[in-house]
Amino acid sequence: MSERNTGATTGPVIRTVVADDQPLVRAGLSTLLGAEPDIDVVATAADGHEAVEAARRLRPDVVCMDIRMPGMDGIAATRALCGPDVADPIPVLVLTTFDIDDYLFGALEAGASGFLLKDADPAVLVQAVRSVAAGNGTLGDTLTKRVLSEVVSRRRTQPVTAARGTDLLTSRELDIVLLLAQGMSNDEIAQALVLEVSTVKSHLARILPKLGVRSRLQAAVWAYQNRIVDLPD
Repeated sequence: MSERNTGATTGPVIRTVVADDQPLVRAGLSTLLGAEPDIDVVATAADGHEAVEAARRLRPDVVCMDIRMPGMDGIAATRALCGPDVADPIPVLVLTTFDIDDYLFGALEAGASGFLLKDADPAVLVQAVRSVAAGNGTLGDTLTKRVLSEVVSRRRTQPVTAARGTDLLTSRELDIVLLLAQGMSNDEIAQALVLEVSTVKSHLARILPKLGVRSRLQAAVWAYQNRIVDLPD
């Protein structure tokens, strides 16, 4: 594991930990992200144990987590950082070369805020880190349709049923979930509903525990899984 101290910055930066067992991939991701003026790679890790230790100590804004690593894999590490039993979760963006449903759903169930294939365009990866840091979450475009098609037949990801969820949510909160499921950011939801962004964030802070989920991405999955919204054509 390595860390660096970049000193003072002139504005807010996204503090990031990069975890990958392949040195060249780890170095490449760190270089790519570190070249952005608003992203600072504060540590790297070669396995899940190192990633969890670094994240708990440094409290980064985002952990970029590989799935297949020796010792503790990325799904177990994700669960340790943002799973259902974690009181103060740290956002995780899962990165993998493996486009496999079990990995994807394992990451979602572990509490990941986003899932992206490593062959995504560099600009997409950078934006994904920014999106997760902003609390918006992300799911690679190449995965979205298949994921949504699959989740409607699965019942194990989200524990709160549609009937109970709609009873628990206010009409405004349900409006926000519907827009969230369409992939809207906080800013876009605020504009659509004529609200302040801070108000949208406050609503989301109440919505997630009501649904028994830990991230925006899980909330969107809940909406499709429970047929609150229909699958896109």
